[in-house]
Amino acid sequence: MKVVLFCGGYGMRMRGGSDDVVPKPMQLVGPRPLLWHVMRYYAHHGHKEFVLCLGYGAEHIKNFFLTYQESASNDFVIRNGQVELLGSDISDWSITFVDTGVESAIGERLRRVREHLDGDEYFLANYADVLTDAPLNTMIERFHESGAAASMMVVPPQSSFHCVDLTPAGEVKEIMPMARMPLWENGGYFVLSQEIFELLPPGGDLVADACGALAGQGRLFGYQHLGFWKPADTFKERAELDDAYRNGSRPWMVWESA
Repeated sequence: MKVVLFCGGYGMRMRGGSDDVVPKPMQLVGPRPLLWHVMRYYAHHGHKEFVLCLGYGAEHIKNFFLTYQESASNDFVIRNGQVELLGSDISDWSITFVDTGVESAIGERLRRVREHLDGDEYFLANYADVLTDAPLNTMIERFHESGAAASMMVVPPQSSFHCVDLTPAGEVKEIMPMARMPLWENGGYFVLSQEIFELLPPGGDLVADACGALAGQGRLFGYQHLGFWKPADTFKERAELDDAYRNGSRPWMVWESA
């Protein structure tokens, strides 16, 4: 299945100021950017045809792949002055780079790459800044079994804040961590059918417009994942992932334990 990755937003919560021009998907976790980790996850599960929805910072993403250094994440031998790689990351990947606009909403970005999906009945999609160890093939199988038109992975609330139950008079009745609430939030890993395009208005949003409409029809499946899931939406979250990588705690790198 083809994989559509949304990597054209400004990523304001990740940037250090107007001088920081590196887009969020290109922020590093270990020696590789977030985008590479997401793509490597999909490739591990056999999905190696990517469509990148570019916008802000597109030149950084293009240049990364145009000048890709395999030696950064693969062993190699130097013999007679020549580098002999002992492994390869992207040699069998197909990557389509599409300018989908700097200001476009996620749904509009998806509309603008429809022609690159070759009419495939089903495809995968992702925000390109969320890492997980979820069993992707099981997620896809569960989606097909459900008979739904689209699926999103859902995860327990990740916030460290607490919810407070109040009476109208202001009396606090209960304090509960968000993580213990019987709620689920969008995990950013989608399995979609072509029908999604019928529900996307020009300039629309994938979740609020298309997925919201399908939910109202009872045709949106939520795959519940209780394992590792972590976004890199802020400096703090990206730094935590980088620290975990350097400490050898890398549950999202499922290809290492294969």
